[in-house]
Amino acid sequence: MDSRLYFVLGDLIANIVCGALIGAACYLIFDPAWNMLAAMFFAMGVGMVVSMLLWLPTSIVLGAMEAMLPMMLTGMYSGMVVGMWASMHPISLSMSLFVGGVVGLLTITLIWIVNNQLRGVKPVGEKN
Repeated sequence: MDSRLYFVLGDLIANIVCGALIGAACYLIFDPAWNMLAAMFFAMGVGMVVSMLLWLPTSIVLGAMEAMLPMMLTGMYSGMVVGMWASMHPISLSMSLFVGGVVGLLTITLIWIVNNQLRGVKPVGEKN
């Protein structure tokens, strides 16, 4: 993953927007009449489809593989979290947008941490 500010902010914004839009899609589809387990699996699929549609234009400016992995994980997790929440009790549109965006933020943060660990990058301030 590129560490230049353009790509860092691009990844961050793309994943937050992706998570929020998937949260909105889950808000429109799911309600408490759904079985929670069925909603989780169906919402994961919805998240992957929506994130693939959002990934196509994003990959032009951020790179294909660098954008696809975080956005697909964001899609799966946002869909699962918001879909299961909406199947348990009614959720507002603003809350589903917020939760989806937060899941997107957490997903890209986790990916950056794991990527730095795999590459052997030391945290700021840590000495050899």
